[in-house]
Amino acid sequence: MTEADAFADVANLPGVADAVAEARAAVDRLLGHRILRRRSAEVSTESALRGARASAALEGASVTLDELRTTENPGDPIVQGALRVSAELGTLSETWRQAPRQALARLHVLAAADAVDSADLGRPRTGDQPVTDVLKVGTTPSPSEVAGRLDALSGLLTRPTKAPALVVAAIVHGELLTLQPFGWGDGIVARAAQRLTLVSRGLDPKSLTAPEVGHAELADDYATSLRAYASGTPEGVATWLRHCSAATAAAARDSLAICEALLRG
Repeated sequence: MTEADAFADVANLPGVADAVAEARAAVDRLLGHRILRRRSAEVSTESALRGARASAALEGASVTLDELRTTENPGDPIVQGALRVSAELGTLSETWRQAPRQALARLHVLAAADAVDSADLGRPRTGDQPVTDVLKVGTTPSPSEVAGRLDALSGLLTRPTKAPALVVAAIVHGELLTLQPFGWGDGIVARAAQRLTLVSRGLDPKSLTAPEVGHAELADDYATSLRAYASGTPEGVATWLRHCSAATAAAARDSLAICEALLRG
């Protein structure tokens, strides 16, 4: 990848443009639904809840939507973390655009507040911290490599790019899950960062879709595609980008179903 526009270089990998176009068309169909003229906030709220449930499930915590709606304290720290992240995501868009490292730290504080020592919240892991590798990525980069790649990613995010928002979001997600920068809750943080990118870069400005739902729907492909990305080969990266596109399209269809349910009353 060239330093000038690394995201755009990745967007040109085989099959990526078509997959991104299909996902964009699915999101556009959602954004054109007539119910959104007056009830978009309800769709965003329901999407956030479904996204939190899906993200928790991908971390190994099972909870139903009814339980999330009716239980004041779901109990499981993974579920609680996913809910806190989902609830505060909308306030972090501007921070994500200007100071990505700061936004990531806040996401980890929200995700891991009930699971790790307070001194470790929002801080990249050190050499003696364990890593919870839920998806069995198989990579545990050293703290120094984590720091360097996070700096590089943050630099890219604050520079202009011609790449579609979905490509940028997928790379953010893949990098964070490959680096596992915090050691616990990295999946929740990575999926939230993908969603933040789609919001802040204009693909889904009202956060109506929950990519987490799409990843959960395609859970087997999620893990295998992530491992392909972690390999670092062009083919592996393209596989991951195509998966993220398919997950976004699936999420848009899910949100479209929410719109139809509201329309029917």
